[in-house]
Amino acid sequence: MSSDTAANITPAGTSTASAAGTNTAAGTTAATTPNGATGAARRRGPFREGERVQLTDERGRMNTITLEVGGAFHTHRGFLNHDEIIGKPDGSVVVNNVGQQYQTLRPLLSDFVLSMPRGAAVVYPKDAGQIVTMADIFPGARVVEAGVGSGALSISLLRAVGDNGYLHSFERREEFADIARGNVETIFGGPHPAWKISLGDFQEEVVRTEEPGSVDRVVLDMLAPWECLDAVATVLAPGGVWINYVATVTQLSRTAEAIRADGRFTEPDAWESMVRGWHLEGLAVRPDHRMVAHTGFLLVTRRLADGVTGISVKRRPSKTDFNEEDVNAWTPGAVGERAVSDKKLRRAARDAIAGTNVVDAPEITN
Repeated sequence: MSSDTAANITPAGTSTASAAGTNTAAGTTAATTPNGATGAARRRGPFREGERVQLTDERGRMNTITLEVGGAFHTHRGFLNHDEIIGKPDGSVVVNNVGQQYQTLRPLLSDFVLSMPRGAAVVYPKDAGQIVTMADIFPGARVVEAGVGSGALSISLLRAVGDNGYLHSFERREEFADIARGNVETIFGGPHPAWKISLGDFQEEVVRTEEPGSVDRVVLDMLAPWECLDAVATVLAPGGVWINYVATVTQLSRTAEAIRADGRFTEPDAWESMVRGWHLEGLAVRPDHRMVAHTGFLLVTRRLADGVTGISVKRRPSKTDFNEEDVNAWTPGAVGERAVSDKKLRRAARDAIAGTNVVDAPEITN
């Protein structure tokens, strides 16, 4: 969407024209709850109508439902009336009509983002936690992000900056912005006072709506972060952190080389995280058979002061072309792999053929 048609969507959902200059959290927002920060009241007290509840049965199977007066949760093992849950404290155990027990808990943030409505792939909790920590998202920080998607990362960023912080999110697709706004308002119980979401291209809109050097942190989840170098360098304060979330090695390499060539940022660091659960049952303690492995790469750098050229890290020059020696270095024999003999190959072929000659068991007649 061009800057001529870009619009700001306030937390209350109304659309207003973007204006240049310093921004504050936009629009009329829900007031901070008497008991603390925005959304805190939703995490406390008995279950209420309209809340999401996570049900866990006796076999560990989980389902998330939205409570409705007079509603019911049906399975092949009976039904559970929602009225049995409404008014109960968090962590209660309820019983359905055939005696099946269910443990009831409010979903954690990690549960919510994986089950919430989505229009695009979400940033997994393991990556959102890394972004908040490694980008040093602090209470009161002024943060801009691009690539809102379904709002999973926006929720984590809003929790980190708090009611007195500022998060300006940019999204090119209006339908994604609507989904993100709905998810944010669901988990916080209404519009968040620190959040502003705008439609349009990040590199065009951020320099039009944010003052130069006024942003503490930049978080980009997009296909081509290297196209935003000038925009990020303009709005990011000296010492500010720029973190990128990319899916492929090609994106990672191109972004890193563009940052190095630009000269206005520190040497970029990159990593990925993998989470492996463990099975714990008596003496049967072992890694789970499944894990959350690669989801994306994180690349972080910091803005240098104006007029300063970054120090290039000295490293051995790397080759860009392969020669015959390079190819031979990675042959099976060169890396210690034993060659398979012709005799072993013939035997393996015989075994494979023999496996196809299965004789059916004779029929038994009375």
